[in-house]
Amino acid sequence: MVLPCGHTGSLQERQQYPLKAKIALSSITIERWYTHHKGQVYVSFSGGKDSTVLLHLVRSIYPEVPGVYCDTGLEYPEIRDFVKTIPNITWIRPAMPFNQVIQKYGYPIVSKEQSQYIDQYRKAKSEKTKKTRWEGNKHGRGKISEKWKYLLDAPFKISDRCCEVMKKRPFKIYEKETGRVPYIGILAAESSKRVQEFNKFGCNAFTAKRPMSKPLSTWLEKDIWDYLKMHNIEYSSIYNMGYERTGCMFCLYGHHISSQDRLELMKKTHPKQYQYCMEKLGLKEVLKWYPTRQEEEEEDVWS
Repeated sequence: MVLPCGHTGSLQERQQYPLKAKIALSSITIERWYTHHKGQVYVSFSGGKDSTVLLHLVRSIYPEVPGVYCDTGLEYPEIRDFVKTIPNITWIRPAMPFNQVIQKYGYPIVSKEQSQYIDQYRKAKSEKTKKTRWEGNKHGRGKISEKWKYLLDAPFKISDRCCEVMKKRPFKIYEKETGRVPYIGILAAESSKRVQEFNKFGCNAFTAKRPMSKPLSTWLEKDIWDYLKMHNIEYSSIYNMGYERTGCMFCLYGHHISSQDRLELMKKTHPKQYQYCMEKLGLKEVLKWYPTRQEEEEEDVWS
């Protein structure tokens, strides 16, 4: 198979390449994206370990490329403090705070896909839409999973709009205002949807509705840590506090299948934020409807 980023081999084969080869191929991906867009690029920088590696890799080739950080107010304080130490970072912010987002749209629980289906079913104006979300399309896809249908009776709103409002929209505004296109530090291994996108577009999604470059698509988490160690790169201290993932502190996507109970950890490491999360944001009531742990196959929760 010939991939759009110009290299042969399936994703699974490329994930087994040695780190040195992955670095070389990612560098080619970065150069092609930069050249195609005449340098009008930026790095989407979250302050997490993956985007830290991506920023270092991009700037090892093009030192002037700016990073852009979206300050949603949902990040761990250690992430924000770390971002402040990195030069040439533009800070952008959403127009609406999280408490207003959940009041207007609903809570992000289970997964983006399932929360979207639940929201669409509840708001459906036609029986056809309801039927599709209940039974799926002719291929049985696009439906609310049987194990989550009970959430239709939950006394609170549920939707997938949080990420769109808090993160995607501010970046889209930045892109429209500057004409720059992003490098994004995601790994295809993190979800089946990302695998599908990789198989469709490859590393550089030139023809996607929202063009973006994903130079680390074929990397694995071990590669990220090995790269950080190889180049002695500083990263956020949040990882030294036991956290496996960063992202938004109050997000419940994947909470039921995570190998780590981030809320319990947050209770120990960030008690004030935990209290705000439970009481002010109402997650205590949400969790009464949402199981904290389940022994089941991993779902597509973040994509």
